[in-house]
Amino acid sequence: MSSFSSTKVKVFLAQNGVFAALVVLVVIFSLINPNFFSVGNGQTVLSQIAELGIICLPVAFVVMMGCADLSVGAIASCSAVIAGGVMTSSGNALLGVAAGFAFGLVAGAINGFLVASLNLNTFVVTLGFLSVWGGLALLLTNGATITGLPSAFTDFAQINFFGVKIQIVLLVLAAVVAWYVLNRTGAGKQILAIGSNKRAAHLMGVQVRRTRVLVFVITGALSAVSGMMLAAKLTAVSPTLGSGMELSALTVVLLGGVAFEGGVGRISGVITGLLFIGVLKDGLIITGVSAFLQTVLVGLTLVLAVAMDKSIQRAVKSAWRSRPRGGGDDAEPRTVESATASVE
Repeated sequence: MSSFSSTKVKVFLAQNGVFAALVVLVVIFSLINPNFFSVGNGQTVLSQIAELGIICLPVAFVVMMGCADLSVGAIASCSAVIAGGVMTSSGNALLGVAAGFAFGLVAGAINGFLVASLNLNTFVVTLGFLSVWGGLALLLTNGATITGLPSAFTDFAQINFFGVKIQIVLLVLAAVVAWYVLNRTGAGKQILAIGSNKRAAHLMGVQVRRTRVLVFVITGALSAVSGMMLAAKLTAVSPTLGSGMELSALTVVLLGGVAFEGGVGRISGVITGLLFIGVLKDGLIITGVSAFLQTVLVGLTLVLAVAMDKSIQRAVKSAWRSRPRGGGDDAEPRTVESATASVE
């Protein structure tokens, strides 16, 4: 029993280690610069990570499903380019937003069809479209930045609700919806079931192909939203504005405790991982660390996230093996969720 209890503690620490690390980061940067721990800087951090967060939430669902999407940054770039091009040529901001959003839907649908219907490798497909959409964004602009966006579009980024920036409001709304879908709807359970065991989910009546396509479509659409939000904030569209967002999103998701093999994940964990990355980047800027070193540190954080994912899986398997026997269900679970449900 004592061994079982100690393993429960290990599982808890493995799943909540990022939150502890986040607290430590805040304390360290606050000691270095007292202005770090302030409402104003808190809003700055949240507004800086809002666009990444909008992408991270659907990417989390993709990973929970046992897949990956490496094309989200390129979709964000190309959607923004298409939106910007339509806006500047027509003068109609709404038409440009509709065009960018439509592209995101189509790009996500293509990913979903190739992965779900043709059963192609998710890494190969999305890595390929990382180059396709990124190249298309450069081709459409000839590598130049689109300027002269309508004020009706750029003014959106300046909206405040009772002193809270619109980007933060949208991030909070997206997080609440994602939490509700995962924890209070059948769709959330189906996504986790597919990631845990695709064949078993199919035998239980889950529409595996339809669900996977739908998740990829939503991911493409929200990637487009993220790209256009970033363009509105910058008041210009660079064909590479979404470059690197796919790796940052994957880092956040894995830091947040979403199992790389699928079947497990918590929205609260993803938000914690997002805050960790935001606080880390903001703190490094405040302390004067160069942008190049920041990139190195974020890359190392991705490696750390993968290591944490493996640690959680090992801790859970150990918890399952050392649990008190009885009840007749002795099959080893494939996911963290099933194991923690057994030990809690």
